[in-house]
Amino acid sequence: MTVPVISITDLFHPPEDPGIDLLMAYGLPEVDLRAVILGEKRSSVPGLVGPRDPGVVAVTQLNAIFGREIPFAWCPFARMRDPNDRMCDAPPSQQRGIELLIHALADSPEPVHLLSFGSARPLAVAYNRAPEVFREKVARIHLSASTTVDPQAIIRVVDAGLPLSLYPHSADDMYDSHNKHWTLPDLKWIEDMHPWLRRYLGYALGGSSRPDFLRALEEDAPADVMADIYHRTHSVRETAVWMQVAGRVLVRRTDGCHAIIPAAEVSAGQTVIRNEQVPCTVRATADGLYEFDLGGDGQTTVFVRDDPVEYEQAMIDAMPALYKSFRPSGLS
Repeated sequence: MTVPVISITDLFHPPEDPGIDLLMAYGLPEVDLRAVILGEKRSSVPGLVGPRDPGVVAVTQLNAIFGREIPFAWCPFARMRDPNDRMCDAPPSQQRGIELLIHALADSPEPVHLLSFGSARPLAVAYNRAPEVFREKVARIHLSASTTVDPQAIIRVVDAGLPLSLYPHSADDMYDSHNKHWTLPDLKWIEDMHPWLRRYLGYALGGSSRPDFLRALEEDAPADVMADIYHRTHSVRETAVWMQVAGRVLVRRTDGCHAIIPAAEVSAGQTVIRNEQVPCTVRATADGLYEFDLGGDGQTTVFVRDDPVEYEQAMIDAMPALYKSFRPSGLS
């Protein structure tokens, strides 16, 4: 049985965020990806690189690699003026993502999980336009979005009263037990991925702007470009979300190695390393942040891990094998 998902992500072009974690949406057999909603162009937020256009290239590449036709569209570029902003005055092309999100929910025969990365604006605006659709068709919102990109959007989503799972991230306190962030020391394992997936990541991580982006999937990037990529560290912020939605767990096997596997496949002798959600209560602050207290009825939950250092080391060991197991449709 698969889990219906809509991913709201901050992919851009030319590539900035490489979309490593969006591969989970296409590669995990438990995920039924219904749509990809692309976030705003980053050009007016202090500290963020811009301008960038929405990442239509990355999603088109992934659709081509996996033989899929996942619909995608982008959303308003400007910030919300207040938590109730419907943004009906945004240009028509920037309305498509909001419309796609609402229609994908309304047309679904079952409730859908909404995964929000980057900006919470698409979620907030779509909710303001169609709250009844959200109340009927949202299984749970998984909020991993930045609290600085659009503070008014965070206030709207947190205060909406919908089933909500929080995945905090703070660069100032990376090893907090509620912080989902961890760091890969290198990306050498990409070399062993399926060639099409390796080339996809080479295009993205190499910051390529070549216009023939589909042909680029058929050609290896220059060796010096890939060598540079392999030696980079990489900050990971989204894997915990995809694991939670897919029902996957992080385990230490009897030989000491780690793996990310379906929860139903955990066997005797394997130790599950905590990567879960626990009940909490949450309140938005006037500046677009949120605060939470543990405890509650489970309507709202927050990410927790026990030992952040142990968690990071286990993920460093486990995640590459999962990505190397992904196989494009129809390709060996």
